[in-house]
Amino acid sequence: MPTLVLARNIAARSRVNTNQRRATSLRASALAALVTTVAVCAGDAVARSFPFGPKTRSVNDLGNQFVPFHAHLWDLLHGRAGGGLLLNWQSGYGTSFLPDLGTYLTSPFSVLVGLFPREDIDLAVYVITVLKMAAAAAAMTWLLLTLHRGAGRRWMASVLGASYALCGWSVIEATYNTMWLDGLIAFPLLCLVGEWARGRRRPVLGPLVVAVAWIANFYTAYMATLGAALVVALRLLLDEETGVRDRVRVLVRAASTTLLGIALAAPVLLPVFLGSKHAYPGVVREFEPAGWRDVFARTLPATYSFSTPALFLGTGALLLACALLFHRGVPRRERRWWTALAVVVAVSFQWKPTHLAWHVFATPNGSPYRQTFVLAGIVVIAAWVCVARAWPGRPALLAGTGVLTVIALGAATSDLVTGWTFPLFLAGLAAAGGGLVLAERSARRRPRSRYVVVAAVLLSGALVGQAAATTAYTDRQRLGRLDDYPAWGGDHSARAAAVAGADGWPRYRTDPGREQLTGNDPMLVGGEGGGYYSSHTPDVFTRTMTALGTGWTSRGRSVQSLDNPVTDAVFSVGARVRSDSPDSPGAAPRVVRAAEVLPLVTVRPPGPEPRYGDSPFRNQELLLGASVYERPVDGVCPAGTDVFLWAPDYAGTARLGSAEPVRLIGRPPKRRAPMTLLGTSAGPGSRIVFGKGGPPLDWSAGCLDRGRLAVAVGRLKSTGAVSVDVRDDGVRAELPPGSTGTAVLAAPRIAGWSCNGAPAGEHLGLVAVPLDGRTTVVDCSFRPPGLRAGAAIGGAALLVLVLLGVLRAARGRGTGRGQGPVRGPVPAGGPARASVRATVRARERQRAATKTSPAQHPLVAPRA
Repeated sequence: MPTLVLARNIAARSRVNTNQRRATSLRASALAALVTTVAVCAGDAVARSFPFGPKTRSVNDLGNQFVPFHAHLWDLLHGRAGGGLLLNWQSGYGTSFLPDLGTYLTSPFSVLVGLFPREDIDLAVYVITVLKMAAAAAAMTWLLLTLHRGAGRRWMASVLGASYALCGWSVIEATYNTMWLDGLIAFPLLCLVGEWARGRRRPVLGPLVVAVAWIANFYTAYMATLGAALVVALRLLLDEETGVRDRVRVLVRAASTTLLGIALAAPVLLPVFLGSKHAYPGVVREFEPAGWRDVFARTLPATYSFSTPALFLGTGALLLACALLFHRGVPRRERRWWTALAVVVAVSFQWKPTHLAWHVFATPNGSPYRQTFVLAGIVVIAAWVCVARAWPGRPALLAGTGVLTVIALGAATSDLVTGWTFPLFLAGLAAAGGGLVLAERSARRRPRSRYVVVAAVLLSGALVGQAAATTAYTDRQRLGRLDDYPAWGGDHSARAAAVAGADGWPRYRTDPGREQLTGNDPMLVGGEGGGYYSSHTPDVFTRTMTALGTGWTSRGRSVQSLDNPVTDAVFSVGARVRSDSPDSPGAAPRVVRAAEVLPLVTVRPPGPEPRYGDSPFRNQELLLGASVYERPVDGVCPAGTDVFLWAPDYAGTARLGSAEPVRLIGRPPKRRAPMTLLGTSAGPGSRIVFGKGGPPLDWSAGCLDRGRLAVAVGRLKSTGAVSVDVRDDGVRAELPPGSTGTAVLAAPRIAGWSCNGAPAGEHLGLVAVPLDGRTTVVDCSFRPPGLRAGAAIGGAALLVLVLLGVLRAARGRGTGRGQGPVRGPVPAGGPARASVRATVRARERQRAATKTSPAQHPLVAPRA
């Protein structure tokens, strides 16, 4: 009985201590989140950036992709979207949505957009961005206190957690690539999963955390997983009490936990992966490592560059990381190995084979150092190792200052250094160094002096000041170097109102217009158009629309709406929004309606399979099934015909006779100018006149006969579907009896379409079904490639996870766990119960040696 009482009291005290540590960690994490939020918002306010000023923060893909995609998610959450989770009817004349969802919108934070009014979509995305950074700070703080308790120095864990969340990669690059911030959160969480594997804890929660991380953003989760694996491996290497076999078991547990979590995410991951495989190929880049002086410069505040690793962390964290090697209060093996890991990871960024390994073996189209947050996390952990046991003394701090000085001197000749860089660096170094000296002095006094409060203010203030200044500087630099897009305003509301007033879906499509606000206007302001920009823009869609004369940017992944009567007829566009002054902000939009609208499903007569050629005019006629363009004679179109110019590589102006000039922007390989209407020909005086520089080398013109087009549309309408029912994942159309030839759905034939129980055919890039005269119903459904296999893998993984949970619950019931005070023998198995058992045995040996009675023992309650 004394043994049981002792075990019960030890276990109770252990639970109390655990709850106290959790409460302390929670407070420290909340403090880190608060510091991060204050620094980010202060920087944006200084820069007068949205939402604290008139300057937009929507640059590049933030305004062009992420805001419109979140707007579409808002529509889905409120039941207003055109399509569902599998198929997006609004963009690209019908495209797969699950790959986009898994790439841009599966973060747990994304659903928060539903809490905001739709016109505040920019504010919603900003709030989500700040919350993600705050969550990353909290997660890193929790990890640091899990690795080392750091008694008396837990507030420093908050500062370091905020340093991680405010690293240069976060405030400079990821802040306008919001999906990357999920990787910033994932790295400390996956390191925690590794710690659970070391302690044989949380076998169910671990895979769930991995699954959430990989679902949120698989790209940065992959990098975070590599970084966490390095941290876990080093922790095992430094654990001298663990034998080789136990280390292997830990690695196996960690690997199986990770693989099980990834398998749980397979229903999203596989469609995303295959969506990338079917996407229009982006540019292939060769990796070129950045110069080391530029790399050193990016560790300092107020620097900006697109092609170097942004490793700014705040001078305090860097000073501690540099001082670690010289801090004799830390075991020699730890300070050497953690320093070595940080250096090796930094060097791996500069070597092509390891660079490719970090980026899933493909150099990204854009920033080549997207894994920098992992290095930032490792440096922050090294900084915590430096202070977790004891504050570094003055010799270590002086040595660390010397290392930082060498780095700063190495960066002095870099073009990235600005006038604010060294003043901010020196001020931060003085504040951080002074704060650490005061903290060390306070720790040596009993009771501790109020110096520690001053130290905390100096260290956190230096971080907030440097991070806010870097944020403000970056906000201004981005606007001068990158494309920008306005936040939701009057133009958006007017365009959205025009689209909503002309809505006729699914009887016809309403295109929000060629004069676009972003590359994804159909998702942002509504409608069902041809504009679409994504990492998953289908190859077949880009090639089909290019053959028909459309324009695009981003090397073919941002396809623009084509304002052309022929393609509008083919794709059932019955209404289109235009601006009378497309180059003037605030110009009122107007709606142009088609005289005749084709149903979504039409029938082409039997005949040989047509193929696109080089002329977009002929290609449009092939798809329409009729000749509607005339060739110019001596450079002049017949009177009364519409004159269209095709000059895809031309950058300049062109006009028809004395009409107003039209600007074309074609800069291969990034941009392609669309087929453009110049006006209606008045006869011999209506010649095409080019601006400065003369005509381009490759151009042609077509003369559209509206009468012929009306006849062709009428013929297709008479043989088209008599009724069309559009679902979130497909279409069902009834055809006239006896229809022969090919039924064509006005949607690109992307992978995943099946019709009437078989894979869909293709007709000039569109979904097609052969007709034999007996088929009167065409029923097409869409399922993204990989969804079925992913669901099977995810289901099997979920079954394994449930079995693990059942086994763990059964073991807990068998040992009396969770049933109050221990009534039976001390349970065997598991590190916590083994610790209790060892403590009991030690106390028994002590009692036997001193011959004390159980009642005299301080941890044993006297018997009743």
